[in-house]
Amino acid sequence: MDTYGRRRTQGERDAITVEIGYALCSAAFAAAVLFGAVAWPAYLFGLTGGVRSALVGADVALAVVVFCVRVVSVLVRYGHGGQPSQPGRTRPDS
Repeated sequence: MDTYGRRRTQGERDAITVEIGYALCSAAFAAAVLFGAVAWPAYLFGLTGGVRSALVGADVALAVVVFCVRVVSVLVRYGHGGQPSQPGRTRPDS
């Protein structure tokens, strides 16, 4: 059931499933790109010990935050109906 107490159609349930899948995949991609961009200097320049551990640890924490923010932002945008039903029309009385 939705927030108005009516049952969702199969198409609405499928759309939600696709949107959740998109949110998870795009968030995983964003986190992986961020992790690679921040952590690669630790391995490229041969950093060892505590410096590399600190850099990689901070990067993992940052990647988790980016993942969560991306998932939430995609799902909130979907929940608010991010796309207009008639592209190009900006006023409701058009």
